[in-house]
Amino acid sequence: MEIKRMVKQDIPALAMLYKDFWNEDSSTELMERKFIELEEDSKYIFLSALEGNHLIGSLSGIICEELYGECKPFMLIENLVVDHKYRRKGAGKALMTEIEKIAIENNCYQILLITENDRTDAIAFYEYLGFNPNTHKGFKKSLKN
Repeated sequence: MEIKRMVKQDIPALAMLYKDFWNEDSSTELMERKFIELEEDSKYIFLSALEGNHLIGSLSGIICEELYGECKPFMLIENLVVDHKYRRKGAGKALMTEIEKIAIENNCYQILLITENDRTDAIAFYEYLGFNPNTHKGFKKSLKN
């Protein structure tokens, strides 16, 4: 298994991973356009986990700036997904290890992420990686637009 920066050619396979996980279609055309736009910004990091040429997992990281204290940045992780056939085989851990290295290289002082309350498997995974679920409470508000 190899962890590397995502390339545009990974997008169709990523759309399939999202479909498998969320049971929702994603427009590969829109995803490719947005990927091209965001990959120009060094604060957006898209990682791929590959088995041979097969995309088996991905995550997104965003370096956010802080405007208090020492004004150090932090990393926000979104959309960690691993093909169900490859779960519990190290892909998720490898992706998270790589994004943590990138966060440290960019002087981030913490990593934040959220997951749904009912995803006990994901919660246990994040706790195993050292994330503390008891320090903060996250909130989400869906917007209609």
